[in-house]
Amino acid sequence: MEISYNRLFKLLIDKGMKKTEFAKIAGLTPGTLAKLSKNQTVSMDSLIKMCKTLNCTFDDIVEIVGEE
Repeated sequence: MEISYNRLFKLLIDKGMKKTEFAKIAGLTPGTLAKLSKNQTVSMDSLIKMCKTLNCTFDDIVEIVGEE
C-alpha cells in the first residue's frame, strides 16, 4: 500500500500557493516537505497542521494507492 499526496499538491495549485509558502504557514519542516514530495509517510501531527492550514480533511490531501 502506498500513499500519494497529489491531492495536496493539486489543492495548493488551486489556491495559488507554493509548497514552500505552505510549509512555512503550516509550520512544517523542510524534511517533512521533502517527504511529501517523495510520497513518504509523515506524522499525524503534520497531517493535522496541513488540514488546519487548508481548512480541509485528510481525504482532501492524502490518497491511498496501490495494493499490498
